[in-house]
Amino acid sequence: MSFPIVNGSNLRREKLTLPKDFEGDYNLLFIAFQQWQQDEVNSWIPLAEGLEVQFPGLFYYELPTIRSLNTLSRFFINEGMRAGIPNPKARERTITLYLDKDEFRAALSMDDEEHIFILLFDRQGEELWRARGSHNQDKQTELVEVLQLATNPSTR
Repeated sequence: MSFPIVNGSNLRREKLTLPKDFEGDYNLLFIAFQQWQQDEVNSWIPLAEGLEVQFPGLFYYELPTIRSLNTLSRFFINEGMRAGIPNPKARERTITLYLDKDEFRAALSMDDEEHIFILLFDRQGEELWRARGSHNQDKQTELVEVLQLATNPSTR
């Protein structure tokens, strides 16, 4: 499955086109649909930060996914998120997507918005792994195994 081409802006107010503007050889995406799901995203961040050190070329991103809104509404939401996220790295890696959520979810085979989706894509935008919801040890083990296989050519 490929990541669809979408436009968004990070919390540093930089416009991006995804997947082209993902920086990593491997990109770990935390896709959230509701504000309360930030707790689920936060459960993964310590692991994601550690994996970036362990696997050079891996970058993680938070993708708050919101239905299409007018410019003023987008401004208030984005500035509210900026105020709540003072960390420059987190601002750079938080890319808000305002789009047709049903279409986006269908393109990525995401059935609902009840929990976050965690997706791993390579540089070409091809999906390598996925999970839903909060971090747990089983999901972590699966993710690490996939990264080890993807980043170590001798194990392929």
